[in-house]
Amino acid sequence: MAGYARARMLLLTALGTLAQVRAAADELDRHDPSPADAVSWFEEKPGKFRLEVYVPTKQDGISVEAIVGAAAPELHLKTKKVAAKDWVAMSLEGLPAVRAGRFIVAGAHALRNESSGRTKIWIEASEAFGTGHHGTTWGCLMALESVLRQRRVERVLDVGAGSGVLAIAAAKTGADALAIEIDARAAAIAEINTKQNKIANRVRVIAGDGARYIAGQQFDLVFANILMRPLIKLSPKLVPAVAPGGTLILSGLLQAQAPLVREAYANRGMQLVKQIPKEAWMTLVWKKPD
Repeated sequence: MAGYARARMLLLTALGTLAQVRAAADELDRHDPSPADAVSWFEEKPGKFRLEVYVPTKQDGISVEAIVGAAAPELHLKTKKVAAKDWVAMSLEGLPAVRAGRFIVAGAHALRNESSGRTKIWIEASEAFGTGHHGTTWGCLMALESVLRQRRVERVLDVGAGSGVLAIAAAKTGADALAIEIDARAAAIAEINTKQNKIANRVRVIAGDGARYIAGQQFDLVFANILMRPLIKLSPKLVPAVAPGGTLILSGLLQAQAPLVREAYANRGMQLVKQIPKEAWMTLVWKKPD
């Protein structure tokens, strides 16, 4: 998923119990269209959870306050302005390394003393989504780990590549990857990341929608870590891109959104083999029949 391009955003946060925070997040998800650009929640310390909601305007913030107030009146939202280009970096700067199967994803500060033997993926917090800390990225890495335990992957497509973390992970296991990112700035960051990880010869980064690059091609494994609506809209293009017997890994969706995505891909003949939940998020792993 790409970074945001707006000059300014508002960040609304609240601390509460798991039940309160989940109720608020679920209620925001049920609104279509939602006033929120992004909603996430995580455990800040034992028994205490943080809700974070990013909105583009003050009016959207007022709408979020009303929705959260109705779903979980015990939560008290705090609001502050953030630069849109900095919101991912602000929320992820200094986070510890993330371990997902054989992979460890982190900035240079955390990788410096890492000696676990895991495959190191160097990703710094930046404008581009995808450091491994988010539940969707972690779910995709765990899905890749599951696939690699069964077979070798040689050709990989990463749609909505963000930082390029998934394409880089696949490349570090020996695959050749095509990473497509519609946001030009995020694509540039992904290009830098491939070089920093010394696998630029195995990852081709494309800025744009990439449709002409995948037309007629098939891949052993396809990632699409974007959002629910684009996942459904792209199903006619993503399913043909998966080689027979290949794997399709979908994420970027909340658990409550999973049924609609499952329906879209099951109707196109894909077989659901695994679901990987993480906090409010869900990753779906599909196989294309031989």
